[in-house]
Amino acid sequence: MPTTTTQNASVAYNGEFAGEYISAALLSAPTLEKGGITIKPNVKYQHVIKTVSTDDIVKDASCDFTATSTITLDERKLTPEFQQVNLQLCKSDFQNDWEAISMGYSAHDSLPSSFSDFLIAHVAAKVAQRTEQSIWTGDTATTGQFNGISTKIALDAALPTANEIAGTTVTAANVIDELGSIVDAIPSTIYGKEDLNIYVSQNIARAYVRALGGFGSITSNAGANGVDNKGTLWYGMGQDLAFDGVKLFVANGLADNTAIAAEKSNLYFGTGLLSDNQEVKVLDMADLDGSQNVRVVMRFTAGVEYGIVDDIVTYGITNSAN
Repeated sequence: MPTTTTQNASVAYNGEFAGEYISAALLSAPTLEKGGITIKPNVKYQHVIKTVSTDDIVKDASCDFTATSTITLDERKLTPEFQQVNLQLCKSDFQNDWEAISMGYSAHDSLPSSFSDFLIAHVAAKVAQRTEQSIWTGDTATTGQFNGISTKIALDAALPTANEIAGTTVTAANVIDELGSIVDAIPSTIYGKEDLNIYVSQNIARAYVRALGGFGSITSNAGANGVDNKGTLWYGMGQDLAFDGVKLFVANGLADNTAIAAEKSNLYFGTGLLSDNQEVKVLDMADLDGSQNVRVVMRFTAGVEYGIVDDIVTYGITNSAN
């Protein structure tokens, strides 16, 4: 009697569905998911960011038309880099989790119902984590990363020295003063803009929450019991933070004791998302080599850029070009 062969389905995701999976992976990065910066999808190769600056365009009136103003046009290029995931997993390592999901043991009805989706969700979470780090501190010299915003701006000689604030180790005792130094350096041309944020690292956000809970310096004026006399219980993770009227955005990818003040409309994330060259594949290797291995393959592009450097303030980021 011949050996009975049961074929395990090889599942390949291409085209439209590939874009959806890639989008879920990339856009799950906190900075993107929470709308921290401007997203430019469908960038096949390069997106040109046009910048315009003028001098004092209002002049004393006369009977004649006199073109005396100066308009300066410039551009920056957002060029997403190719990234990939080549991962091999053993099905037995995930079997119990997958079976629990398939049989409905989980209380979370949003979990995927197939093994392929389970694996993709697992990998997508890792992609999102790496993307978040790359957005802010990535270095293209490191495999799997692209140059982040703080990496780019640290090499930009056009950053005004007045916009570069020296940092220190931020604690609940000094966070009010340190955030104040950032606000004081924000150019008057963007102060008060609706999409202005101070992007802060996690440790700065934690120090600020603790200071407002009554455990900071006396200068915080929060009182011994903090905001609304609730101590550290005043803050829930879903609440928005602000300082001196400027919104704080917790950028998980920023290094400790660093911050960037900028308009959301001045920071860009570019990716192809739904372009033809992207693919997500889950390949069951059982039929090829008899193993219990599953390979997950992803290909996508990602990159960041900013527009007008004069409208950005950095804290704790040394500019080697100045």
